[in-house]
Amino acid sequence: MLDAILLEQQGVPAVAIVTEPFRATARAMAESWGLTGYRFVETPHPIANLTDKELDARADALVAPVLELLADRS
Repeated sequence: MLDAILLEQQGVPAVAIVTEPFRATARAMAESWGLTGYRFVETPHPIANLTDKELDARADALVAPVLELLADRS
């Protein structure tokens, strides 16, 4: 989350991707940086135990929401 926030502060459109259990932490991080309502993309947890094929599928499913947020931020 912080990486995306810092990139955006430098003028680089960015999107944070977090797994669902870290939703509250992501919101708290954004709020602590003065960005209440900062939008990010969520993906189901866990990801560490996914096969390469499953991880590729998960990444493919994230493309559209990431592009949507990038379009909103540019």
